[in-house]
Amino acid sequence: MSPTKPILTVEALNVSFGGASVVRDVSFTVNPGECLALVGESGSGKSVTARSLIGLAGAGSLVHAAALDVANHDGLRLSQRGWRAVRGKDVGFILQDALASLDPLRTVGKEIDDALRLHSAGSGADRAARVIELLTSVGLDEPERRASQRPGELSGGMRQRALIASAIALAPALIIADEPTTALDATIASQVMDLLGGLRRSGSGMLLISHDLAAVASVADTIAVMQRGRIVERGPREQVLGDPQHPYTRALLAAVPAGKPRFTRLSPAADAPMSDTAAASSIAGRPAAVGGGPGAVVLPLLSARGLSKTFPVAKSAGFKAVRNVSFELLPGRTLGVVGESGSGKTTTARMALGLLAPDAGAVELFGEPWSQVPESDRRTRRPGLGAIYQDPLSSFDPRLSTGSLLADALSRGATRKPRAYAGQINELLKMVGLEPGVAERHPATLSGGQRQRLAIARALAPKPRVLICDEPVSALDVSIQAQVLDLLDELQRRFGLGYLFISHDLAVIRHMSDEVLVMRAGEVVEAGATELVFGDPQHDYTRQLLSAAPAPLRRLDPVPGCVHVLRLGVSGSMNPWRSQRSGGNGWPASG
Repeated sequence: MSPTKPILTVEALNVSFGGASVVRDVSFTVNPGECLALVGESGSGKSVTARSLIGLAGAGSLVHAAALDVANHDGLRLSQRGWRAVRGKDVGFILQDALASLDPLRTVGKEIDDALRLHSAGSGADRAARVIELLTSVGLDEPERRASQRPGELSGGMRQRALIASAIALAPALIIADEPTTALDATIASQVMDLLGGLRRSGSGMLLISHDLAAVASVADTIAVMQRGRIVERGPREQVLGDPQHPYTRALLAAVPAGKPRFTRLSPAADAPMSDTAAASSIAGRPAAVGGGPGAVVLPLLSARGLSKTFPVAKSAGFKAVRNVSFELLPGRTLGVVGESGSGKTTTARMALGLLAPDAGAVELFGEPWSQVPESDRRTRRPGLGAIYQDPLSSFDPRLSTGSLLADALSRGATRKPRAYAGQINELLKMVGLEPGVAERHPATLSGGQRQRLAIARALAPKPRVLICDEPVSALDVSIQAQVLDLLDELQRRFGLGYLFISHDLAVIRHMSDEVLVMRAGEVVEAGATELVFGDPQHDYTRQLLSAAPAPLRRLDPVPGCVHVLRLGVSGSMNPWRSQRSGGNGWPASG
């Protein structure tokens, strides 16, 4: 194929479902060795565009285009049988959710072998050797062993690499990657993006779909920004990121938390309203917001000492998920917890919530024993400790309406009928920026951002003093993420809440946290004031995480702050009493 001829040409693409237009007059080209990044929020038409290019727009779709040339095939004339010959051989397709894309009952080796068997005439031995070669090329260790494992036996990063290996098995001329790094840890996401960059440099054309402008910056040559089915801005990477012309592009860049100090708004103020009436009413019964002068002694809301947890594993001594983890969470402060998948973040959170008993160590809530007492003794104190999860929909009872979910949280064992709590439900919805009419709807009918706001409202209903936030924004678009983070900041300022904030997103952790724990293999390897840890990391693993972060985050300089002492128990050689700089609001140390 001539290097001057585009590998993908799209002219005036329009896609509709049931008369509703979702992609409107979209045009672009991709040349061999070029990466075009298509960015925008959920619902902007990115994924529908990508699927339409390979005959997978979906049932009930109507696809029209002036031209659709895909890897030297006329996509407007191809039958489904014709598309099956193109997909895999000439076009590789990488989806976001590798676990859903790979057959859970078949080994990874069989999945990759299928692509080879269907499109090539090699022998079984040749294909087996090629499978190992592919798994090696995508950076999987022990490729022979990985080939014999099923997807559920691999980590998220391993599954994504296996999916990429399957997509590139036949060296396709065009690769379409739809959100390939969403919800992956920083180091794994960096490795996946490096791998995709290598494929581009080897001559493959690439269409990269993402809502994360920072993530695509290292790979894309050209960026096209989609909004409501249309491309509103397109240009070289440096121009779009450095001098955006369209208000929507500027809003997306402004919503990125990288480089924004604590309590700096990421979204327009109108996006996350909180009525004064609702706030005043709901604050009744809560502790006062953050206060206290120099030298004041502030007792921790939540503290952990020497937490350890081991899970039994067949034919082994067990998996040590958490080892000797200690921390303190003060009123009005956010303690960030960062680390890769499997580092022990969520296990630590579950022990803090009292949902999992530690094998060693103890948790105290409001200065009193928490993990050491029976659940019957914890029950009356549970309203003071709330939780917000990554996937709110799976944590909601699918039978209940929004109003019923909030009534259940408000009831504390009394009547759960929404009309008995109508006023409080409306106040909670207003507090998180939702209209009162949402109370009549079911969570499944809400958008991702609305569901996360509902999850926050439910967590606030019992008037907690501590919220444990486990990846609360990792699945959200950057602008919706910005609104949720701004809302959490506002609630913390008003009510003095303490947050234990877990995330693999370093930019989010830096923006939201006053102090941070860096976890690896179940241990805290570094801890301290956020700006000191990010600006002057002491541990090799912390430096590795920061080097893997998108470039805009790495370029940030530390934000000056004030001096305080943070008491954090850390295993290893770190001094847990070292004097450090805070994130800037000067809350006095306990003790």
